[in-house]
Amino acid sequence: MAKKDHVSETPATALLKAHKVAFTEHPYEYLEHGGAQHSAAVLGFDPFTVVKTLVMEDQDGKPLLVLMHGNRTVSTKNLARQIGAKSVAPCKPEVANRHSGYLVGGTSPFGTRKAMPVFIEESILALPKIAINGGRRGYLVGIAPQVCVDLLGAKAVHCALAE
Repeated sequence: MAKKDHVSETPATALLKAHKVAFTEHPYEYLEHGGAQHSAAVLGFDPFTVVKTLVMEDQDGKPLLVLMHGNRTVSTKNLARQIGAKSVAPCKPEVANRHSGYLVGGTSPFGTRKAMPVFIEESILALPKIAINGGRRGYLVGIAPQVCVDLLGAKAVHCALAE
């Protein structure tokens, strides 16, 4: 592997390696506010297969993670209803950083600072492979979506809105 293609280990990749999860590394040029659409375009991936990790909170300020297709948005109303919460809203970036231990734009669901419930858009589980943040801005890892269920206990929900 060429040196420029290797990214130093993150808490996310350390966790994946500890559980012997096979993954591919996909570094790219990070763009502020570029999001999953940007990484998909740069890496030549379908944005539907690039999964973003969103740190949200319920009405009591309890954090949770939502894994969503890169080209979809979360219906917070549908999500709240499905998880038995009164409301769900995105965390402010500084709050999200504190909960996850990652910087917004580099949030991985793996190896977070705090253990949080994880919800995954159910249609993601039908994909053969996804690209998800590896714990650093400008760095995705390719994995089987089932890993999110097996390692994180992610619960399938239906809360995607087309963008």
